[in-house]
Amino acid sequence: MAKKVFVSGCYDLLHSGHVEFFRQAAQYGDLYVGIGSDQTILGYKHHRTVYSEQERLFMVKSIRYVKDAYINAGSGVMDFVPTLDIVKPDILVVNSDGGNDEKRRLCAERGIEYVVLERVPQQGLQARSSTALKKTESQIPTRLDLAGTWIDQPYVSCHAPGWAITISLEPTFDVRERCGLSTSTRNMIKKIWPYQLPNMNPEMLAKLVFCFENDPERSDGIISGAQDSIGICVPGLSRHYYDNRFWPEKIETCLDEAVLQWLEAHLVMIPMQPRQPGCSVVEGKDITAPKVKALARAADDCWQAILRMQLEEFAAAYRASFDAQVAMFPAMVQGSVPRYIREYSALPEVLAWKMPGAGGGGYLACVVSDAARFSSVHSEAIRLTIRRSGF
Repeated sequence: MAKKVFVSGCYDLLHSGHVEFFRQAAQYGDLYVGIGSDQTILGYKHHRTVYSEQERLFMVKSIRYVKDAYINAGSGVMDFVPTLDIVKPDILVVNSDGGNDEKRRLCAERGIEYVVLERVPQQGLQARSSTALKKTESQIPTRLDLAGTWIDQPYVSCHAPGWAITISLEPTFDVRERCGLSTSTRNMIKKIWPYQLPNMNPEMLAKLVFCFENDPERSDGIISGAQDSIGICVPGLSRHYYDNRFWPEKIETCLDEAVLQWLEAHLVMIPMQPRQPGCSVVEGKDITAPKVKALARAADDCWQAILRMQLEEFAAAYRASFDAQVAMFPAMVQGSVPRYIREYSALPEVLAWKMPGAGGGGYLACVVSDAARFSSVHSEAIRLTIRRSGF
């Protein structure tokens, strides 16, 4: 009769490393798996799972190396003990970074052989770990503001109401910190949902994120603009209307595939130096009603040009919006930014440019005649993928 082998873990982001671990453990006998419950993972890892315990149970049971699997009824790192009483294994197998003295003592007390395996990927495959996936492969979107932004701050929209226009982006590139892509809001989201947004109404989700980020106990007194949470959480192309309030009066969304593909065909980003520590883009601001009205007018023109897929009109409105921003916040353009603008604005295929977010560095977001052709010539250029689905 084959020996019974037992392993235990969360198996939330199930990957090839888990399967190879199961394969190696199954060489010792019939493999049984204990799976951490949703409540246990929330309790000691302080975040919700991507997949529910029943989904994880289904996936693990479906792997051919696994004889059977159970949801562990215990808690903490030793949550598998009640499952041991069910399986009564001959061998407990752990990864080299998953073992501890408590597990070794438990096996000694119960006469269970204790086996430690090194993490070795299947030949030809990349080494995988859940920790690495969490750090590098989170699917939380980011956002690019196209026009009208700054108007989401009441100290701007009090002079004149208007729209801010954003697109939600798939994280198909390295989303760098302090570069205008709302990484502070994105990092706040990852504290609640580390890997992907939940499947819920996008506008409600955006408001939850906005309220979570703008904790009333926040000591710096800064309130992040709503365009960040909306731009991340609301898929596709959206515009939001602000009138002297932090949250917009209305949100309109475009998910027309032709329009989104058209935008992707004419937008690229050029990496610049991140905004430097201590940089203040609000220093020297000059906000007046005529300047805010110019910002609002440019956003209106930009939205209409996008929906009509009129490239020259879009580029003109995009540039006009950036000019209106800089007229109010001249410190957006500082450091090495003017050099990048001079270099790329001189290229005939670059039709317009701006900096995402508050500026001061980060990226130069350019409207180009053909994104595919431009990026084939300029290897530094980042092509964008607009997020279609709501989660």
